[in-house]
Amino acid sequence: MGWCRAITSAFYRGAVGGLLVYDVTQKATFENAARWLRELREHTNPNVVVMLIGSMSDLWHLVAVTTEERKAFVEQEGIVFMETSALEATNVELAFTKVLTQIHRIVSKKAVDAGDASALAVPSQGESININNETSAWKKIGCFSN
Repeated sequence: MGWCRAITSAFYRGAVGGLLVYDVTQKATFENAARWLRELREHTNPNVVVMLIGSMSDLWHLVAVTTEERKAFVEQEGIVFMETSALEATNVELAFTKVLTQIHRIVSKKAVDAGDASALAVPSQGESININNETSAWKKIGCFSN
């Protein structure tokens, strides 16, 4: 079992954000979110940005998780929530954008606090980011790991 823990730990290494997705029509997937969140927090730093996502919101008539259950979990764990529907293309891109924005805020604040202006180097509008380039701003903030 020790090798399994090593793999799990390596999987989370360097993570700065996580999207916990559950199917709003399957209560078991919501109940598993607590386990996934616990595992995520065990293997990442305390500043990891986490969003709970209720997927398949277009199936509102089949929802198996009450608003009260979801609100209680989100408030208890101190995470944010969003419903998405890939079928209707609702909030999918917005979920990623919100998590990345929050990660950027945290990383920027850390860079300012540490006096590292180079970590704040964000490409200007229209400039490409080369993720293969070791000096890329995104590599510096840890969004991509080797």
